[in-house]
Amino acid sequence: MGTLDAASLDTIFREARSFNAWTDKPVSDDTLNALYDLLKWGPTSANCSPARIVFVCSKEAKEKLLPALLPQNQTKTREAPVCAIIGYDLEFYERIPELFPHNPGARNWFAGNDPLIQETAFRNSSLQGAYFMIAARALGLDCGPMSGFAPDQVNEAFFPDGKVKANFICNIGYGDATRELFDRSPRLAFQDACQIV
Repeated sequence: MGTLDAASLDTIFREARSFNAWTDKPVSDDTLNALYDLLKWGPTSANCSPARIVFVCSKEAKEKLLPALLPQNQTKTREAPVCAIIGYDLEFYERIPELFPHNPGARNWFAGNDPLIQETAFRNSSLQGAYFMIAARALGLDCGPMSGFAPDQVNEAFFPDGKVKANFICNIGYGDATRELFDRSPRLAFQDACQIV
């Protein structure tokens, strides 16, 4: 595997921004399929792949979602072509025999261990949410990740069987850099965040 060129790294990381305003250019179902087909290859514990994603696209679905969002997140979500709810399946371990075929008994690591199920599902769906944003940017989409919502309301509206819980939400589409794009915030330097031991 070679190193990505500088332009690709800029697209995914250095020049990427969190968008608050969107153009009216639509995101196709084919693009959403391509996005998932990239992110699914990111690693998770025992390949458990707990993320479950609802792509909220229709006006009717948006109207279900908006009351669960903080006021400052409602307009940007209404305007975005797609709002993805990144959830985690608390029964992810039932798919381990299929997803981790060299050790199908790994299902039993989790079954009946609710704290481990919760920890594993949340951690790995968070990883998959990061892969989601990298994949979206690699496909030319912009992202607007958010945690300003009422999880219980989102769960009731979109995951009513209780098996899947919302982790975070992320608007995607083609950002409008002329509106509500803040100056880039600073990041910690290596020496402030890392150690080599």
